[in-house]
Amino acid sequence: MKIAFFDTKSYWKDSFAPMAEKYGYEITFFNERLTPATAHLAAGHDATCSFVNDEVPAEVIRELKDLGIKVLLLRCAGFDSVDLAVAKECGLPVLRVPAYSPQSVAEQGAALLMAINRKCHLSYQRTTKFNFDIAGLTGIALYGKTAGIIGTGKIGQCMIDILKGFGMNIIAYDAFPNPNLGLEYVTLDELYARSDVISIHCPLMPATRHMVDKDAFAKMKDGVIFINVARGGLVDSEALADAVESGKVRGVGMDVCEVEHEYFFEDRSNLEKHDPTLARLLANEKVLISGHQAFLTEEALEQMAKVTLDNAKAFLAGEELVNEVK
Repeated sequence: MKIAFFDTKSYWKDSFAPMAEKYGYEITFFNERLTPATAHLAAGHDATCSFVNDEVPAEVIRELKDLGIKVLLLRCAGFDSVDLAVAKECGLPVLRVPAYSPQSVAEQGAALLMAINRKCHLSYQRTTKFNFDIAGLTGIALYGKTAGIIGTGKIGQCMIDILKGFGMNIIAYDAFPNPNLGLEYVTLDELYARSDVISIHCPLMPATRHMVDKDAFAKMKDGVIFINVARGGLVDSEALADAVESGKVRGVGMDVCEVEHEYFFEDRSNLEKHDPTLARLLANEKVLISGHQAFLTEEALEQMAKVTLDNAKAFLAGEELVNEVK
């Protein structure tokens, strides 16, 4: 199998190239993201391999079909970048990696929570300049506080385990509650009203886009800490910026943002103009944003490579495609 691999970075090549050799697959690593302008690069390949910020709308899928692509491989859990209806129409299975290392993602969420709460980023900025004044760095003790978890899938469950270790009380919301988890499930409104910390772990779909909006922030406790290591589109960014600037939100830790396809995974420091809402968030010391790196552990990268190539293997063998997005 020949795979056209888009949006290549060194860490992707380091994890995929050795494993592909073992599977007997040939990978062409393209630095470009998969977009309508770059889809032609897939010519001569059997499959494409794309990530969260690649663009796979209808026009790209139809072009890939015409180029002879037989299967669309996603090296991620999210699939909102792909027009699934058109992929089905073209007979191109979409195979994803539903769970690579939920612990890694949850650990990044916990790291952001601890950093923004105890103002580690501000402390670091001071101490590198030999400024050891700790005034203005006061946080809250998480022990005994209430954490509201929105979405109790694999990553949400890992986050719950971590926060339980901090001695936090857990309440949860999920559109499909899991009775086997022994959690206290509540409505979203109750979760907003009771939580000192809110961490969201949902897929991005039309039904969940901007599920956390101006009204949601108004229902939250004053001084809430908000964590998002899921998808940027779950949150209305302008409403978030307003909530931070008004003092409603004590702190925000994010590994994602709404406009990350314009920024993330690249050095954009040379741009003269930036998205105004993202600029507002980054300018506020109550906000800490990492560049979609929650997946970036050795264990997660290895698992992403293995499952992606196993998906390709199952397709070639005509086996059941357990990771196909329907």
